[in-house]
Amino acid sequence: MKQLRSLGVVACAFALCATLAACGASGKDVSSSAGKSQATSQGSAAQESSAPVEQPANLDGKWTQTNANSDGMRMDAEIAGDTITVNWVQPDSTSLYWVGSYEAPTAAGDWSWTSKGDTEKMASALLASQDDAKEFHYTAASDEISFQASAMGSTVTVRMKRQ
Repeated sequence: MKQLRSLGVVACAFALCATLAACGASGKDVSSSAGKSQATSQGSAAQESSAPVEQPANLDGKWTQTNANSDGMRMDAEIAGDTITVNWVQPDSTSLYWVGSYEAPTAAGDWSWTSKGDTEKMASALLASQDDAKEFHYTAASDEISFQASAMGSTVTVRMKRQ
């Protein structure tokens, strides 16, 4: 849904720029002051179109939980290529929680994707998720990844920042 909204915003911005450029180019110079006004208007449109275009976020790398309990257990994640791996981390051990697909953002701003779990790899991990798919969210303003994690009958929203 957020992908469609982002695409809609980009399409509206493009349509607005195209409309402004077309309106400025369609008039003929009737007087010298009209010509100056039109040239200024076209110059503004050219400056707006040369503004830097926001790029999609690069989420590759290591992430760590920011809202972990004080008991020493937290979650860490790594995004590499088309895979996301999430582990439970304690002072003396690391256990797999999730390994699945990752879809890199194709537009600037917030991003969500449904990760399809590698159930074969997770089947042998005692603390791994039992889900076949998991929804991940990226919030651009805070540079944060979040997702729902369930264990022992409790569900929590895990929030992660880059390491």
